[in-house]
Amino acid sequence: MKIALGADRAGYLLKNSIKQFLEHKNFPYNDFGTFKIDEGTYPEYTYKVANAVLKDGYDCGILISETGLGMCIGANKIKNIRAVVVHSIEAAQDSRLRFDANILCLASGALKEGRALDIVAAWLSTSFEGGEYQYFLELMNKFTGL
Repeated sequence: MKIALGADRAGYLLKNSIKQFLEHKNFPYNDFGTFKIDEGTYPEYTYKVANAVLKDGYDCGILISETGLGMCIGANKIKNIRAVVVHSIEAAQDSRLRFDANILCLASGALKEGRALDIVAAWLSTSFEGGEYQYFLELMNKFTGL
């Protein structure tokens, strides 16, 4: 599984912890920035990660900012992106199992490092169930045009 990773300045430190976790678990990833704690806005990294997932062969993406909300909204404006903000392991699993989420948005301001890493582990280890959930995704695409 190839992962696109990005954060704004508020998510920089947590992104670095996630990078160490991914390396330890042997997940291939690419860091799309920010590369400095004092620069970077969320729209730029949202766009880079979402496009990597859509066009560059990445299986999924992880975005980190203060709340994760702006990144989630921005990513979901792009066709075929299904981004979610989660604060629990259960929601992380559900987002993959039922909704086939392909971008995980994390709130660095609300999550402690250990909890965030547990959420990432749960999210990456859960697969889409399909079945009736595939039908629901197709309906959503039909209704939204996305």
